[in-house]
Amino acid sequence: MKFFISNPTDTPRNLLRRCGYAEFNDPNTGHISYVRRLSSNFYPRYHVYATKEETQVIIDLHVDQKQPSYKGSHMHAGEYDGELVEREVERIKELLNNKPEEASISRR
Repeated sequence: MKFFISNPTDTPRNLLRRCGYAEFNDPNTGHISYVRRLSSNFYPRYHVYATKEETQVIIDLHVDQKQPSYKGSHMHAGEYDGELVEREVERIKELLNNKPEEASISRR
């Protein structure tokens, strides 16, 4: 699920760290994203890609349910919408003091 933070007061990295996310540098792709575990295990976890544009940060959030199923695969079981994802979007917006009407939500 994608949503937007209007007029952010900080970098995407710092905003997400404030929400309990850790930076994740994927050794396979070299892309930086952010993760937050739902338990003491590595999976399931919230997984976020964040992009800063002129006046907003675009956050693309999903839940990784498990690690890739077979060697060489980069794909995994992911949830891109639903109650779990929607609750996390609301949690992030609340932590960043962003009023719901200031953030738009776009479904995949």
